[in-house]
Amino acid sequence: MRMLLALALCAGMLLAGPVQAAGPYVDARQYPTSAAGHERFLAAERALERGFDDVCGDTFCEGQYYNLWAMRLRCSVHSGSGVLAGCIWTFAGSDTRVRGDGRFDVDQGAFACALPIAAGTRLEDVLRAWEAAPVREAIHVPVPGMPGSVYEALTDCL
Repeated sequence: MRMLLALALCAGMLLAGPVQAAGPYVDARQYPTSAAGHERFLAAERALERGFDDVCGDTFCEGQYYNLWAMRLRCSVHSGSGVLAGCIWTFAGSDTRVRGDGRFDVDQGAFACALPIAAGTRLEDVLRAWEAAPVREAIHVPVPGMPGSVYEALTDCL
């Protein structure tokens, strides 16, 4: 009986190890729980993507990468307090040319744009600001804890 109890405790410690080693920060989609956080954050990300798509042709997509694509917005949040550690939005684009010999020249571009989040900014406040804006305007609203909007942050990155 003691042997079984010792094996159960060891197995429990092995399972607990990776969870404890992960640290106190989680993806915003997992905050406060997977069920509650995923859909809410995804809706905010989609609103920002729609705004990006609306402005891309006249701004960010006029340069070398005319087909920039918003890939994924990720935010890291402290699981106990709801305070953001940071957010990063990734983008990809390409420029492809046909060569005289029938082959292609491909120039691929990838960007990781950090959003300037001030210390102490709560995820709840940021989500509320994005949710309050009309869907295609979320990219332009001033964000609590940021010096401006997401659009302004992207102009420095893209």
